[in-house]
Amino acid sequence: MSAHHVPISGTAASVDQVDATYSKISWRLLPFLGVLWVLAWLDRVNIGFAKLQMLDDLKFSEAVYGLGAGIFFIGYFLFEVPSNMLLQKIGAKKTVMRITIGWGLICILQAWVTTPTQFYILRFLMGVFEAGFYPGIILYLTYWYPSKRRAKAFGTFMSASAIAGVIGGPLAGGIMTWAAGAHGMHGWQWLFIIEGIPSVLAGIFAYFYMTDRPEEAKWLTDTDRAVVRQQLEIDQKAQGERHSDWRTLFGNPMVWLLIAVFFCLLCANSTLTFWIPTVIREAGFTSPMQVGWIAGAAYLLGAAGMIINGRHSDHRGEVRWHFAGSTLLGAVGMLALAFTMGMDSIPVIVALSAMVLALVGTMSAIPVFWQMPNMLLSGGAAAVGVALINSVANLAGFGAPYLMGVIKASTGKVAPGLYLVAIVEALAAVLAIAFVARIQRRKNA
Repeated sequence: MSAHHVPISGTAASVDQVDATYSKISWRLLPFLGVLWVLAWLDRVNIGFAKLQMLDDLKFSEAVYGLGAGIFFIGYFLFEVPSNMLLQKIGAKKTVMRITIGWGLICILQAWVTTPTQFYILRFLMGVFEAGFYPGIILYLTYWYPSKRRAKAFGTFMSASAIAGVIGGPLAGGIMTWAAGAHGMHGWQWLFIIEGIPSVLAGIFAYFYMTDRPEEAKWLTDTDRAVVRQQLEIDQKAQGERHSDWRTLFGNPMVWLLIAVFFCLLCANSTLTFWIPTVIREAGFTSPMQVGWIAGAAYLLGAAGMIINGRHSDHRGEVRWHFAGSTLLGAVGMLALAFTMGMDSIPVIVALSAMVLALVGTMSAIPVFWQMPNMLLSGGAAAVGVALINSVANLAGFGAPYLMGVIKASTGKVAPGLYLVAIVEALAAVLAIAFVARIQRRKNA
């Protein structure tokens, strides 16, 4: 049965009808989910901008910052799989409400940190509350979109993190500059408070706005719901036999290969996320506003890369080289950035261009990656598998920032850590090529 002629109540749905249905779904789901991801990203990474002031105010070392930035991912790791299993049981809107309100409150509480221990505890709790949001949305979108439409949907949703970078930099710089001293509080304290409140409000709104499954969507017509159901059934048949028992995941070497791929990619992504403000400052831009605007421009290009690469991957029906090419581009940019950071004679524009290349390449690979688990997993295995892959791989978010902090503290330079991360990112491309090749051999056997 062709996806172009789906029987709907005795008639055949045209391509235009299917496209119109998914256009309606995308306009309903993706903008709101994107807003939530923007808020999550702002509350997760505003620590990188707060660092520019709070380390001096609180007398924290670079190593304390690196550990605090990274310990977020320990909480993330421990609670992500249970969160996705809970999402399957109670639905997306209740899960998203719990997660969003929780991380917003923790973000606000960070304004009153005074000791490293308090800093570590709140960053850990931030990870606990945010755990499950990202993989939960990845799972949630599979309830609505067939495989051939997912990379574009993933890319559109995930580009919100880049959009957060676009608005987050100038916003953080502005808050830290203009609010400094208000009511006797530092600018970095106001940053946490002002950026945490919208998350709490959005979490409440999510419960009333979101729909758990297509069949429950009153904003779709009966025909629309039938189109979605048929498209997902066709996709299920086209994918063939896949692992559906989540209890087999932990002993499956292919799942661990995917974890290794994403771990290597996130080493680069986490390094850029938490150290871009520092890199920009070391390039000679000391004002928080300057740092914010430069970071914002870089993330705007990263957002474009995510959407374009995801769309092109869907259009061509190809995953391996869209992922590997983007990842290698990011690794080359990281190497160039490390080289320029180690040499005072290199023009600033060259260093910033290398940073942008690293960011665009790395971010463009992320939405394409999430097509790979769909090649292997379905049903309950997909729900747990996506969370397992994301939670274990996100330990890179703990290790990479902490290692960068240790290297920076011991050498006084960022460049040695960037060289190491570039090599790890290149390894992600190699492992992804191996994974897709094994999947194709299995299907052809």
